Amino acid sequence: MDDGDDILARSAAAGDRDAFATLVARHYDRIFGLAWRLTGSRAEAEDLAQDICAALPVKLAGWRGEARFTTWLYRITVNATHDLRRRQSARSRAAQGWGDWEIARQKDMDEARAAQEWLATAMAALPVELRDTVALVLGEGLTQAETALVLGLAEGTVAWRMSEVKRRLKAMAEQEARI
Repeated sequence: MDDGDDILARSAAAGDRDAFATLVARHYDRIFGLAWRLTGSRAEAEDLAQDICAALPVKLAGWRGEARFTTWLYRITVNATHDLRRRQSARSRAAQGWGDWEIARQKDMDEARAAQEWLATAMAALPVELRDTVALVLGEGLTQAETALVLGLAEGTVAWRMSEVKRRLKAMAEQEARI
């Protein structure tokens, strides 16, 4: 599949619409799933997945094939999620300056109530770098070495982050059990 992805990506970069359609069909669920795990919001994940797919033809022109196509695609998804967070943060700061702080706060509260699974809530409480790591390792099933490539880190850093995630989730579960 990866060799096929590489061939399809090169063809799509050269303008082959059928190759592009095949790539999108093959990987849309993967993009959406990772975006959902990174954002914790189905609506944001849908928007991100659509935006990534719309931008993919231009991005494919810059794909050099130095990594597996899926690794490159995960990096695109992680970067798009980080861009979304930066935009949301800027809007939130601007809203606070314009007196719309309460509206932004209510929106955040509504989204928090919508989270139905404990793990999704716990993931949202983790720092971004830990959330990104656990989403790739556990959510996408990547090895620590593959995750290190996607995030541009040393494999040891990924191992430490996974250990830290386990420690924090255990602490969260113990704290919740006491309540």
